[in-house]
Amino acid sequence: MTRRYWNINLEEMMKAGVHFGHGTRKWNPKMGPYISSRRKGIHITNLNRTARFLSEACDLVFDAASRRKQFLIVGTNNKAADSVAWAAIKARCHYVNKKWLGGLLTNWSTTETRLHKFRDLRMEQKTGRLHRLPKRDAAVWKRKLSRLQTYLGGIQYMTGLPDIVIIVDQHEEYTALRECITLGIPTICLIDTNCDPDLANFSIPANDDAISSIRLILKKLVFAICEGRSSYIRNP
Repeated sequence: MTRRYWNINLEEMMKAGVHFGHGTRKWNPKMGPYISSRRKGIHITNLNRTARFLSEACDLVFDAASRRKQFLIVGTNNKAADSVAWAAIKARCHYVNKKWLGGLLTNWSTTETRLHKFRDLRMEQKTGRLHRLPKRDAAVWKRKLSRLQTYLGGIQYMTGLPDIVIIVDQHEEYTALRECITLGIPTICLIDTNCDPDLANFSIPANDDAISSIRLILKKLVFAICEGRSSYIRNP
């Protein structure tokens, strides 16, 4: 994996609050090597280590994108949802930002069936068939379509399991992480001071509660993915 320069600097991370961890009572001892100090009852993440791991993660996704690998970005808590959708759309990745449906990856055949149903409903909506149904039937179909759009809209074009999954908030997305571990899908995880850094294949220590922190980390990863895709286009 070739190392590149991704313009990651400590001042930018500090402004985004990347260094703020959880309260000292809510911490995982395994995060000790990534914590630099305590301040007013809060653990402070070592930004030098964050910069190093984020840079390495950018190298990883660049190389993967240059080989046309597929990414899935997961973040369903309220603070992460909008940033996850923005990042995925920008980098042309799949995403889940509302609710992780249990078995979404480990029971892929069922997910595929749901996706086919979703696509069929969307096609019927586009062709105007739903408008020709009785009001009650049309209302039922619209509710189904709305539900499928909410939970599957971000993966509607996914035709197989992703090659790499990027996870925001390890605790919130533990089910998704376990499914990736079960299937052997590599994961890049944003981890706060209360997380287990050993669970993900690649961990980036950072604040997973602040929108500005989440958006900054995703922004760097998205840029690297886009650069990797451009590299493939230039050198097919």
